[in-house]
Amino acid sequence: MQESRLFRILYYLLDKSQATAPELAEKFEVSVRTIYRDIDALSGAGIPIYAETGRNGGIHLMSNFVMDKAVLSEEEKQEMLAALQGLNAVHNIRHNHILSKLSAIFNTTSENWLEVDFSRWENDEKDNEKFTALKSSVVHHKAVNITYAGACEEISERKIHPLKLVYKSKAWYVQAYCTVKKDFRLFKLTRILEWESLDEEFSYHDFPEKRDIFQREYNTITLRFPKEMAYRVYDEFDKTQVQRHENGDLIVSAKMPEDPWLIGFLLSFGTQVDIIEPAYLKKILAEKAKLIYEKNKP
Repeated sequence: MQESRLFRILYYLLDKSQATAPELAEKFEVSVRTIYRDIDALSGAGIPIYAETGRNGGIHLMSNFVMDKAVLSEEEKQEMLAALQGLNAVHNIRHNHILSKLSAIFNTTSENWLEVDFSRWENDEKDNEKFTALKSSVVHHKAVNITYAGACEEISERKIHPLKLVYKSKAWYVQAYCTVKKDFRLFKLTRILEWESLDEEFSYHDFPEKRDIFQREYNTITLRFPKEMAYRVYDEFDKTQVQRHENGDLIVSAKMPEDPWLIGFLLSFGTQVDIIEPAYLKKILAEKAKLIYEKNKP
């Protein structure tokens, strides 16, 4: 808390040129004695700050002082600005004026190095609106009504207490407490079809790690792909999961859930995937492919 207040006092003095101790005490809601201790701390850290008595007295910074050569190194300043650029990219609250002020204080600029667009291709910005609404509900602890497309073609209405937004394996999720199931759940943002932010507040509680889907143990699935599928293989799997044979074939070993999602995922490769292990998946995949053929044959 003190470190945060010291920085805010420093910025205030840079912006106003001077201030009285009572003025600073009122602004930062501390005692005048605490302000003088803070001034001593800043002075001890090498900040050229001083106090003058008399009618026009007050607390000042030396006129030629900038934060260009004090408190933070050049690398630290760039890291701070870059971090704020990252927050800017995900529309974080109150970010633009912070970037402008710090850039002016540091007498430097940072490249706009990151842009995040949560919408899918040819989407009408609904995905961005959804992310922003859920982020606000997480920050302010407000409940949300959602229409969710779950597993097994289930579409249901839920009321959730969103706890945290999580990015994992190329997708965004929201960790939440579901008031309908009376349990903690993980919801994929792209499957949230409709949402309504509510004024109802909830008390924050941690999402239990034991319920985290990312912590589940799955069996290892081993697959073979021809070299022509390298672009898709490296889209879906980390290079540590891929071995390249002398003939160019790519052998993938990865832990994956054996559920309808996996079958659909494998079918998306068409004839360009060969299941090595477990062997019983071959039969399941073949039967599903046969049903697709029967349903769509001319």
